[in-house]
Amino acid sequence: MRAAIARLRDGRFTVELDGGERIAVAVTIAADKRSATIDFAGTSPASPGDFNAPTAIVRAAVLYVFRTLVRESIPLNAGCLEPLTIVLPPGSLLNPEYPAAVVAGNVETSQCITDALLAALDACAGSQGTMNNFTFGSARHQYYETVSGGAGAGPGFDGASAVHTHMTNSRLTDPEVLEQRYPVRVRRFAIRRGSGGAGRWRGGDGVVREIEFLEPMQAAILSNRRRVPPFGLHGGGAGTCGRNYVLRADGRSEELAATATVELVAGERFVIETPGGGGYGR
Repeated sequence: MRAAIARLRDGRFTVELDGGERIAVAVTIAADKRSATIDFAGTSPASPGDFNAPTAIVRAAVLYVFRTLVRESIPLNAGCLEPLTIVLPPGSLLNPEYPAAVVAGNVETSQCITDALLAALDACAGSQGTMNNFTFGSARHQYYETVSGGAGAGPGFDGASAVHTHMTNSRLTDPEVLEQRYPVRVRRFAIRRGSGGAGRWRGGDGVVREIEFLEPMQAAILSNRRRVPPFGLHGGGAGTCGRNYVLRADGRSEELAATATVELVAGERFVIETPGGGGYGR
């Protein structure tokens, strides 16, 4: 870990969430000591919503990012954090105080922390920046999944398409199993072509996932990057924002916000278009 840190350079970056909150980070490298200070000064105060992230989430994101920079096989344990000093402003989005709500801190804000750190270190452009948390259910059925998107490009590589990026690494239920166990049909699950940001190295594409309900259900989406697109770096283009909407039984298309809850009847469809990753270089 220390050898990898010694090769890095100072950097800083700011990422904005859809709700207007900002995550600011400055990374200062002490090459002689082979250590780094990760300072989140300038990050927004705790949010009245639920996108606040407990400090444990921040530490996990920092550890993840620096571990990805080590090419050797090393044990992943608390010793990896010894050369890292993390500074978190009290009462901020990343160091909230009770009774701040934190349900989206793990699944959403963690993604943006990771993106900010990787950009500050000039490692890669913004990835989809969300887990696209989708839930539906009734008195008889309950289901939860996260949906893949585009990865950010970096110096010398394109971003991957249709993958879970960074702080999520979950597998999706096979359509055959999902349709056997729940009153739904997977109408479409495809790569969202062209949603990755342009650049010398192109960002990965997101996906389109369309679920039809065969009986009345309540569905909810908890997501991000529906207003602020995944950023590009060094002249690379931004990825395309995500989109949530419902196709109603009467033919209407009903747009939904990044976080929304909706009632559906038989024959109606919930569509999630996930963001693409940012491009790198002109």
